[in-house]
Amino acid sequence: MPHWLSSKQQSRKHGRINVAQTLLSVLVRLGTTEKINRTICRRATSMIKIRTLDDLALMDGARVFYRVDYNVPLDGARITDATRIEETLPTLRYLRDAGAAIVIASHLGRPKGERKTKYSLEPIREKLAELLGAEVHWSNDCVGDDAESKAKALKAGEVLLLENLRFHAGEEKNDRDFAEQLRKLAGYYVNDAFGACHRAHASIDALPRLFDGDRIAGGLLLAKEIEFLQKITNVADRPFVALLGGAKIAGKIEPLEALVKLADTVLVGGGMANTFLAARGVAMGGSLVDNDSMEIAKRITNVTLPVDVVTGDDLENPTTIETVDVANGLTASQKAFDIGPKTIAAYGAALKNAKTIFWNGPMGVFEKEAFAKGTMAMAKSVAEADAIAVVGGGESVEAVNASGYANRISHISTGGGASLEFISGKTLPGVEVLRS
Repeated sequence: MPHWLSSKQQSRKHGRINVAQTLLSVLVRLGTTEKINRTICRRATSMIKIRTLDDLALMDGARVFYRVDYNVPLDGARITDATRIEETLPTLRYLRDAGAAIVIASHLGRPKGERKTKYSLEPIREKLAELLGAEVHWSNDCVGDDAESKAKALKAGEVLLLENLRFHAGEEKNDRDFAEQLRKLAGYYVNDAFGACHRAHASIDALPRLFDGDRIAGGLLLAKEIEFLQKITNVADRPFVALLGGAKIAGKIEPLEALVKLADTVLVGGGMANTFLAARGVAMGGSLVDNDSMEIAKRITNVTLPVDVVTGDDLENPTTIETVDVANGLTASQKAFDIGPKTIAAYGAALKNAKTIFWNGPMGVFEKEAFAKGTMAMAKSVAEADAIAVVGGGESVEAVNASGYANRISHISTGGGASLEFISGKTLPGVEVLRS
């Protein structure tokens, strides 16, 4: 069951990525509000450039290790959202057109170093072949004899999908020996797994270090992610409105503090808003409140909070659904599951005037129709705004896709945790290793 909110190839409103462009810096790791202030002041002048596909001199038949993030939601063996697969198609087509033989590697779920059938990438193989319009060869492991022999047998333009990287404990341990086994599979390395770039794992960090510097690059997706997220961290078009939701403040403290400094307005909804309201003395009844983050919620004061909420006595089978003004507080039997109509109108007005928008996290339990209006309304407002709009991955992607407005949003990130860490100014290992 999701907490509060448990991209397809899109026609974007604000242009396409130039693969050869200079990319702004992913900044030093944050720890305190003072560091956040100093980091924000330096953003416009701190510049890095990562190697891109334009920097690779690929010869016909060259084997490329292509790290992707195919950690897609599954219902049994059925893929319920293929966005992360679809977003890799431009890079795959680029590499195939260049005559490369492609060895695709990904993780799926958290098998914790053990081979578990429910985390197999086999269901991804069929979907990838359908989307790519080409045969996708399969290896039942990501290292060893089977993987090596099938990789070496690939011809120009052919594709091999490896079994789950995380079936080996060495992946999450950033183990050099495991990386050296992966290194045997290809002569070039390309990374499009933005959703895993904040993890110092073997295929993200140790492996690219084993290649010569002129044989590694970020793919088209990774370059696009960095381009659009830097429109947030180096915001030029104002007003800048940040819309934050989700279940808890915990895990979003640093991005929240960074956005409070960067944005002109920070709108808060979802379970996160419950904690802020409780910190301001509002009786939240039986609502989800993150008590461990109460002090942080008291300290961060310059955020905009809901003025009304939609409540129910039960999430699964509510018998009473009511809209409550937060000034009146909630009774013990009332639980806030969505923002109310007054808040929807106020937040919609703020978004309408925005020129830059960053959205991470739902406004309510949008999977339940009775509590979906707030999230769906925000999706509509974000889509209709004349603004650069970036949706920061995670459950927000699921919400935007469900709303039907995904193709009207400038950029929908494939990485929830990675996008938040990027916004915070933290160093992402998978980006740092590709600096030119």
